[in-house]
Amino acid sequence: MSINKKKTFSLESVVRPNILALKPYRCARDDYSSGILLDANENSFGMILPKNEIQLTFHSKEDKEKDDSGIEKLHRYPDPNQVNIKERLMKFRGLPSIDYFFLGVGSDECIDLIIRIFCVPGKDKLLITPPTYGMYSVCANINDVGIVKVNLDVEDGKFQLKTDEILKAVRENEDIKMIFLCSPGNPTGTVLSHESIRPILEDENYNGIVVIDEAYIDFVEEKNQNGSLVKWVTQYPNLVIMQTLSKSFGLAGIRLGISIADPRIIQLMNNTKAPYNISALTSHVACTALSTQNISNMKLIKQQIRDEHMKLISSILTIPGIGKILGGNDANFILVQILDRNNQNVNNDRAYHIYQEMAEKHDIVVRYRGNEIGCEGCLRITVGTPKENELLLKTLNELLGVIL
Repeated sequence: MSINKKKTFSLESVVRPNILALKPYRCARDDYSSGILLDANENSFGMILPKNEIQLTFHSKEDKEKDDSGIEKLHRYPDPNQVNIKERLMKFRGLPSIDYFFLGVGSDECIDLIIRIFCVPGKDKLLITPPTYGMYSVCANINDVGIVKVNLDVEDGKFQLKTDEILKAVRENEDIKMIFLCSPGNPTGTVLSHESIRPILEDENYNGIVVIDEAYIDFVEEKNQNGSLVKWVTQYPNLVIMQTLSKSFGLAGIRLGISIADPRIIQLMNNTKAPYNISALTSHVACTALSTQNISNMKLIKQQIRDEHMKLISSILTIPGIGKILGGNDANFILVQILDRNNQNVNNDRAYHIYQEMAEKHDIVVRYRGNEIGCEGCLRITVGTPKENELLLKTLNELLGVIL
């Protein structure tokens, strides 16, 4: 009796073509993971919580009553609705109901969910405004959703919307179901003008969603009139605001992203998410971080970062070989140009060599951004602690004196 051999399995023949062609998002830790890490826009001053508040048991009955995250019941599934966190967010952001809030595993889950809910694979498109956060494109490619690009106005480091061109693109392509805007931008550090966003939300030709990523919004100075648009969600039913506890709260490790939108959109996101997407451990830390006292702690640390931010800018501009600081500096990082040896023109090769040399020989990790539009010759540098910034400036000054 002969046995027919099964033909060789071909993985490529069964994988979706868009996944085979996918270029994954390269996060900061893909390249370097040790040293002075000034590359991922984390909060270099650390989490806003006192360390003694991160514990797996409660020291008082009052604490236990305040936190319903089930931290002492890890054998049970967590609360799928995370009501306590949403109540604190509602108070913090000044919205009328917890029904405006969705919690995800970082903003990345929120991005993916929104695309899956509103875009038909292989048919619909989303619009992005480069230079911008790379995960919008990665999630679009994973979901087989087309990408339309309308570059920011990058002249002289403005990094503002070309609203007329965005509206033109929408008129010419009815398959655009979603527009992603980043304010403050990454890697630009610039808040977008409110008056450049409003016409997009109100355009009668556009019947889609506008997503505004406000990951760095807490670093924007209060006197800046182009701060958070979170309260606009009560006026515009097609607006989604994304925020996070990763940046100003210094809690990147707990992976908590927040979407804020009309309750009908939030209900769709809740319907689509995994049943227990937020762990009890994440819930416990997030709820603690959003207490009145710890929000005050966040604001104090934020001001320390802003003060250090200004010192870093003034100091780095005195170094020979440094060009302009681009963007509005409304986040916790700077986007700085590296010039050629003659201090005349921005130089991509020199910027990359500086980035590589600092990481591999001096344990100082920044982010090379010279391959993005409007960012030629640029390094993106997270604001560090005073000691970290001092070492960064010293090393940068030395390297620019020897690297061609």
